Amino acid sequence: MKPASFFSELKRRNVYKVTIAYAVVSWLLIQVATQVFPFFEIPNWAVRLVVLLLIIGFPVALILAWAFELTPEGIKRTESPEIEVRSAQSRGRVWIYIVIIAGAISVSLFFLGQHTATSKRSGLVEVPGKSIAVLPFENLSGNPENAYFTDGIQEEILMRLAKVADLKVVSRTSTVRYKSSPESLGEIAKQLGVANVLEGSVQRAADRVHVNVQLIKAANDAHLWADAYDRKLTDIFAVESEIAKTIAETLQAKLSGSEEHVISVKPTENLEAHQLYLQGRYFWNRRTGENLKKALSYFQQAVEKDPGYALAYTGIADSCTLIPVYGAGRRGTITRGQKRRRKKRSSWTTSLAKRTPRLVTCFFVIWS
Repeated sequence: MKPASFFSELKRRNVYKVTIAYAVVSWLLIQVATQVFPFFEIPNWAVRLVVLLLIIGFPVALILAWAFELTPEGIKRTESPEIEVRSAQSRGRVWIYIVIIAGAISVSLFFLGQHTATSKRSGLVEVPGKSIAVLPFENLSGNPENAYFTDGIQEEILMRLAKVADLKVVSRTSTVRYKSSPESLGEIAKQLGVANVLEGSVQRAADRVHVNVQLIKAANDAHLWADAYDRKLTDIFAVESEIAKTIAETLQAKLSGSEEHVISVKPTENLEAHQLYLQGRYFWNRRTGENLKKALSYFQQAVEKDPGYALAYTGIADSCTLIPVYGAGRRGTITRGQKRRRKKRSSWTTSLAKRTPRLVTCFFVIWS
């Protein structure tokens, strides 16, 4: 076949048009993959896969364009030139429409992506106004042994706020590294992706506790709310609940009736059991084999003080799950004492399932 005849045949069989259309549609699909996939947190390998499939599909599309044609009756093998002339004009218009529409969508997505990238580089990414990070509280008790109590109050306020569906609350794992950070609140909030930051301090003396808290809008370092609570130690749950409710109201977060109830829940009436639980959590958060053993011991003591203390059982489950991971023990058989504890907890299992997001499955441990 002569070169001139070959190129004429390529044109007649719409191979040129398919090439242009494939390029435009491929660009459209790549723009969708690069701009939309990150929004849905689809991993980057999916974008690379789309590009690879489009590259592989290009020669396939050319072969199909040569061998087949799209007609009103469906896909058919390409006919001889005489039959082809009749419908060439109408099909040509269809290809033009396809290319124009796909091109317009591709260009729109391209400029949208450029605008988004520019906004990210300039730090203009919109942060939800009802978002908050509860930073580690400062221990002003003058006794390092009270650090567990300070950490416990901060964590319990955070847990109560996390029950509000209308609030975005950053986890303790993300905020703990700012315990003694010299960075500005604006920079911390930017790193955590929140609009507001809660700072606080705790001072405990005998049977009284003094809690200072301040809610700060990170964008301009303005105080949205601040207060001080000087109460008896027995009122600590009421203080935590009041702080959480006030923060939710200040940020104009909607509270359902069930959320108000959950925020106000007093997990135990036994103050000593609560102190033991907080000490257990303090060591559990500092995960080493020995610390997890200490945490388990404190949680078990809390259960002995209050057999209906749901959070203490959750702590036992958390400790027993991690102890084998840190090589501090192995799974073993349930002792008689552990069986008795299981019988004691059977009456409130349903309540625990409603109040905690975890399934409490405890792996009991025998020290090696």
